Amino acid sequence: MNTNNQKEAQTKLTKGLLDMIILQYLEHESMHGYQLITKIRKGFGINFGPSTVYPLLGLLEKKGYVKSVWNMDSERPRKVYTLTNDGKDVLNFTENSLNFICKNMIAYTKIQIQAASLTSARPTLQIHNNC
Repeated sequence: MNTNNQKEAQTKLTKGLLDMIILQYLEHESMHGYQLITKIRKGFGINFGPSTVYPLLGLLEKKGYVKSVWNMDSERPRKVYTLTNDGKDVLNFTENSLNFICKNMIAYTKIQIQAASLTSARPTLQIHNNC
């Protein structure tokens, strides 16, 4: 797989899980939108701008997964987001679901590799996945 395809796949996966990534960051500390954008860029190497992150924060707040308050203590007012108990619950459920999916994919991959080794004289490719 070439570098462009790898980057495209990583961006697609990250965008698909962006709501959970945001909830996970907020599990550790309350943050304003720009802090989240910066952490995502540094952590994943992908730049999601305000037009992606702020509407998602609004949706997460509407669902009750995060709550926000205005911080007027700095020279520029900022809306600070905090994870709610419902947000923690959905984050835990999603993490468990992703772990389940990864384990099943690994088990399926091992079955496919073992089956391939039984039908061919070529050496079996060893794949190590850490989900």
